[in-house]
Amino acid sequence: MGAGMTGILLLIVVVLGIVAVLAMILVGMYNGLVRARNGFRNAFAQIDVQLKRRHDLIPNLVETAKGYMVHERETLEAVIAARNQAESMRSAAAMNPSDAAAVGQLAQAEGRLGGVMGRLFAVAEAYPDLKANANMMQLSEELTTTENKVSFARQAYNDAVTFFNNKRETFPTNFIANMFSFGAAALFEVSDEKEREAVKVSF
Repeated sequence: MGAGMTGILLLIVVVLGIVAVLAMILVGMYNGLVRARNGFRNAFAQIDVQLKRRHDLIPNLVETAKGYMVHERETLEAVIAARNQAESMRSAAAMNPSDAAAVGQLAQAEGRLGGVMGRLFAVAEAYPDLKANANMMQLSEELTTTENKVSFARQAYNDAVTFFNNKRETFPTNFIANMFSFGAAALFEVSDEKEREAVKVSF
């Protein structure tokens, strides 16, 4: 074998080695994006569990309050309407947590629900018999616990989303993200600062 042929073979081996290394780097970046995406999807599943529990508690709470708050029909109906909308948005977002629009709509719906729940508890302060009701106290306690869990789950989700978004936007992973359509994930945030606070339950 001549020196020229040896040189060509050596060049081919070097090129193939470079291609193999680049391929491994690209596969590593792709797999990193997949893991980060799965991470925020899993974090959303934890929010979903807590929101579902919250939504399931609210009708029972309203039903209990209805017997005492006979003159507050409008407030009670507003709570149920907001709860139903939030539940609908939760179901839609749970189908695809990667859908930034769906997550954004859920966050808005949860913000509205938090607002009307706050008004419900403020109005309920004027009904001492309702506050003393054992069922109402138990439901309120469960709701408070759930609100705390929602807050923790939301923080974990937002951390996972930030990690994913940082990964997909930084060089050179952004090329892989664009090539394979890794869209930006949405943070779970509400626009009104008052609605960010967990519902205050004082029963």
